[in-house]
Amino acid sequence: MLLRTSTMLLRTLREDPADAEVPSHRLLLRAGYIRRVAPGGYAWLPLGKLVLDRVTEIVRSELAAIGDQEVHFPALLPAEPYRTSGRWTEYGDDIFTLTDRRGAEHLLAPTHEELATLLVKDLVSSYRDLPLTIFQIQTKFRDEARPRAGLLRGREFLMKDAYSFDLDDDGLRASYARHRAAYQRVFDRLGLAYSVVRAVSGAMGGSASEEFLAGTPVGEDTYVGCTACDYAANTEAVTTPAPAGGDPDSHRHAEVHDTPQTPTIAALVALANDRKLAGRHDWTAADTLKNVVLAVRRPGADTPEVLVIGLPGDREVDLRRVAAALHPADVAVFDDWAAHPGLVRGYLGPQVLAELGLRYLVDPRVVTGTAWLTGANEPGRHATDVVCGRDFVPDGTIEAAEVRPGDPCPACAAAAPGGTGTARTGGGELTIRRGIEIGHIFQLGRRFTDAFALDVLGAAGKPVRPTMGCYGIGVSRAVAAIAEQHHDERGLVWPAAVAPCDVHLVVAGKGAQLDAALDLGGRLSAAGLRVLVDDRATVSAGVKFTDAELIGIPCVVVVGRRLVDGYVEVRDRATGGRDEVPWDGLADHLLSRVRGNGV
Repeated sequence: MLLRTSTMLLRTLREDPADAEVPSHRLLLRAGYIRRVAPGGYAWLPLGKLVLDRVTEIVRSELAAIGDQEVHFPALLPAEPYRTSGRWTEYGDDIFTLTDRRGAEHLLAPTHEELATLLVKDLVSSYRDLPLTIFQIQTKFRDEARPRAGLLRGREFLMKDAYSFDLDDDGLRASYARHRAAYQRVFDRLGLAYSVVRAVSGAMGGSASEEFLAGTPVGEDTYVGCTACDYAANTEAVTTPAPAGGDPDSHRHAEVHDTPQTPTIAALVALANDRKLAGRHDWTAADTLKNVVLAVRRPGADTPEVLVIGLPGDREVDLRRVAAALHPADVAVFDDWAAHPGLVRGYLGPQVLAELGLRYLVDPRVVTGTAWLTGANEPGRHATDVVCGRDFVPDGTIEAAEVRPGDPCPACAAAAPGGTGTARTGGGELTIRRGIEIGHIFQLGRRFTDAFALDVLGAAGKPVRPTMGCYGIGVSRAVAAIAEQHHDERGLVWPAAVAPCDVHLVVAGKGAQLDAALDLGGRLSAAGLRVLVDDRATVSAGVKFTDAELIGIPCVVVVGRRLVDGYVEVRDRATGGRDEVPWDGLADHLLSRVRGNGV
């Protein structure tokens, strides 16, 4: 393939676009790879489409290598299968819906589990046809409330999704492991540094899931790693090691105190120490019980439920963790205080919640026998020695508190002597990291085969209900993730496996230099390389060099004044190294160099 800049649909920008927030967004726009069409929607220009196609082919080849079979579903789908599965309601405002001229409702596909299950139900009837995995690489749609960061959070994106069908759980685990290994090969080939972390299943459901996160400071996903073991998890999936419980009756009776003008934890702790409440002068925020009121709206519900969450006062509620725990409900901060006069804002305690008929969930650290300084449900008053299991009984626990650096690793805690997972044991602590989700794999189980009554005839002559796995890769998002990890202050620095071209020939002059560059480009193209020749006659050599660095093709060849002496300059975009190479034998040198990079 031989491309000429003078005839390409390629326009580079000297300045950063005003709305570009992250490096990948900024550089892909400036280097002429994508162009904004609408909020969350981008056109792929020729160079960008070349990168997208190379990423797509790497994904496709690794799935084919493990026996997956490619199909292609429509993007415009009927509503009925999603109503049958329940996800028409679960997705809520996150999907695009429309009504056709006949009044039938449709959606633009966010994912295709329903269609995959129906296809297999239509075509597969015997255990002999399983295991089976089908996949597609298809445009998907999500009605993002706040599209941002270019390709990282858009409304339309290219995604690979695969669906495995097995006869039993052992088969599902084997399919899951096979795809997990294939994903690692994909992301290794793409040149991405990534972590595999435990995750919540969310709208997909199922018994197990893991995310593949490409590490970057601009990543929207927060995940943790342990300083002592290989534990890694999305913060939404982190579990809290609970302290040991105790005897509720071992504490003194609860006592109510006047605590005027203490609606905040900091003010309460300061007053408690100043007045030595309950005979103590060592109160900390961790000794207080904060009670946060949320509004939880279930899919299809007309009014939200009032939910109160109790957690130590040194912690903040993480709404993303709450939403993950309560999915598919929508979660918001409660603000309708006038409708619930029994809730005393700033002085709320758990003692009255049961009689108010409100659900109360607590952080795992709030266990039976723990005593707290908390609200007394009267303006300007708090109570000491309010004991869990005596003065209040929670309706359950919830992972709602923020995860902080230095928190104990749940895996190390679980491996402690006795395996209780209840204490710091000298094990590892959690560190906080950021990343971009580039892949997600699920053991779905039978949610969808149950919904659509998919059965096959088993070996014993009786119906068997298959179990499913789902495996997704954000293909267009992977392009942005690669750009996030492979750039410098001058521009993009593509790994050889995904670069739009293998060699970028920059013609510094005209006449003989241009003729020589085109001749070289033709020979390299005939040998199987992808070549871009910057042959623009009206652009200075300096601008061409700047554009070459911005575009980021791995090997840049400068055909300039040294050509009369029989030499050209070969630059390595990643390392910045420069070599003068004789013109005679240059083609062989470049072929060897490019193919040595695995291209």
